[in-house]
Amino acid sequence: MSTNEAIHGYRDRHVFKVRAISALIVVLLLTLALVARLFYLQVISHQRFTTMSQNNRVTISPVPPTRGLIYDRNGVILAENIPAYRLELVPERVDNLDATLRELRKLIEIDDKSIERLHRELRRKRSFDSVPLRMGLSDEEVAIFAVNRYRFPGVEIRAGLRRHYPLGKLTAHVVGYVGRISESDLGVIDAVNYRGSTHIGKTGVELSHEKSLHGAVGYQQTETDVLGRRLRILSQTPPRPGQDLQLSIDTRLQQVATEAFGEENGALVAMDPENGEILALVSLPSYDPNLFVTGIDSDTYGMLRDSTDQPLFNRAIKGQYPPGSTIKPFIGLAGLELGKIGKDDMVICRGIYFPEFRSKRPYRDWKRSGHGYTDLEKSIVESCDIYYYELAYRLGIDRISSFLARFGFGSRTGIDLPGEASGLLPSREWKQQKRGQPWYPGETLITGIGQGYTLATPLQLAVATATLATGGRHLQPTLIHAIGTADNEHLKPNEPTVLNQMSIIDPANWNTITQAMTQVIHGPHGTARRIASKRYRIAGKTGTSQVFGLKKDEKYDASKLAKRLRDHALFIAFAPAEQPRIAVALIVENGGSGGAVASPIAGKVIEAFMERVRDD
Repeated sequence: MSTNEAIHGYRDRHVFKVRAISALIVVLLLTLALVARLFYLQVISHQRFTTMSQNNRVTISPVPPTRGLIYDRNGVILAENIPAYRLELVPERVDNLDATLRELRKLIEIDDKSIERLHRELRRKRSFDSVPLRMGLSDEEVAIFAVNRYRFPGVEIRAGLRRHYPLGKLTAHVVGYVGRISESDLGVIDAVNYRGSTHIGKTGVELSHEKSLHGAVGYQQTETDVLGRRLRILSQTPPRPGQDLQLSIDTRLQQVATEAFGEENGALVAMDPENGEILALVSLPSYDPNLFVTGIDSDTYGMLRDSTDQPLFNRAIKGQYPPGSTIKPFIGLAGLELGKIGKDDMVICRGIYFPEFRSKRPYRDWKRSGHGYTDLEKSIVESCDIYYYELAYRLGIDRISSFLARFGFGSRTGIDLPGEASGLLPSREWKQQKRGQPWYPGETLITGIGQGYTLATPLQLAVATATLATGGRHLQPTLIHAIGTADNEHLKPNEPTVLNQMSIIDPANWNTITQAMTQVIHGPHGTARRIASKRYRIAGKTGTSQVFGLKKDEKYDASKLAKRLRDHALFIAFAPAEQPRIAVALIVENGGSGGAVASPIAGKVIEAFMERVRDD
């Protein structure tokens, strides 16, 4: 072997040796890194990855609670949960979605909006998640699909519960309705407690008592595969059902009142003056709340929303009307209690009133020829305006406003319904603040007959009437008779809430007003004598409020006016007059005369109530 060959051989061996050592070092380093990583995963992070693995295998799903039922005071069901069927499909199990939909539509009615909603849900959910296609299937549709089910792999019918209102329009403005949870709802509800729920109270008692009716969500642990498919249920925490509500409403009275209105629009509130429970709350026209449960179509909603009769508007708690002559017993009581007039003091009514202050025009009575010499009782029985012009002038707006406020005028009653209006009780401060103008004496006069700025809801009038009937015991009205189960075993009766007990200067003054109101019905000249009963005595007051003002010397002629421009008819009453059990206030929009139109409606309600009391 030559020297050169020996040198080259040595170099090759050296290079190989270096490379082998380098490779060995690299292998050792990689092995060390792998061992370190395994140590980190298996020892240091064992608990973390065990938990992650468990979470991949076990999912926690919410179980929505069953919504509480709603009954009337006699156990009549007002809101229930009925079985409902919906058509669902699992996308990954449907070979041809378009073809499947075409064939389904030949069997079951599925509108374009349902198809659009399906495609939106498909983009949001996983391919193995069940997606609803059509809600509220009828029994006939369920049967048709069941026969043809073999043709539609991946399509199923699911059973569930749907809210239903058996009495429909009769109690719509009291009970309200539920609807799908919206984006705005998500901003105010407890998202955790509503996991799995799709509906929430939107109006009425369904909204105001949502917390009690909804209940508490439950959970179940489900074993799933790596793709999230459900394999089996491991454990379950049952949901707590919502509480049942027993309302104070008597659906028999509700029915009587609704039928008594006939084709007229208006509102009526009947209240128990002893405990504040609302016995009937009617707002007409009404609507069918069942339309909103599964989603009302835009055309139907547009008709309800844009109707000139406003069926969605709850007139009983939101309608604000001039109280008209129904305010006179309260003004008369103010005059007695504050010493501005005696019950036997006379005011001469010639049909026109010239105030002591300067006025551009005289103030007229509804009766052009006047009522002659008029004392307090006659002023209420025959509803003399001139008497109350004079009395309002003596009292002044400050005393009137302060006294009427004690009966709840100008303030929300606090009833457990959403959206209640406050009405309007005018004062010097109110006018200066809202209009930047001083108060004028003439405005005090028309306030004395329930016109001008004064506004009240039918509910406010009912509460004020109940307060008058009980000698100044001002209660907060409520729609809840008891909370608990339908079998009455765990019912929790409602306790009345006394807002104020008015201080009485002389009980005889209150008796004077009650006697005068009794003569409105039972006296020979009473404006509501047509509803007098021989079995019990009713105390009441008729009223009429103007929809628009008349010009000087202009005479009101209803026959020449469109229906919507005619006066509103009002009536307040309580019975029996000696020991009141029911107080009623109502308005018939554009009804004209309170005595001819409004009082007969109240008379039927009171008669139905007194028959029930006698039967009990």
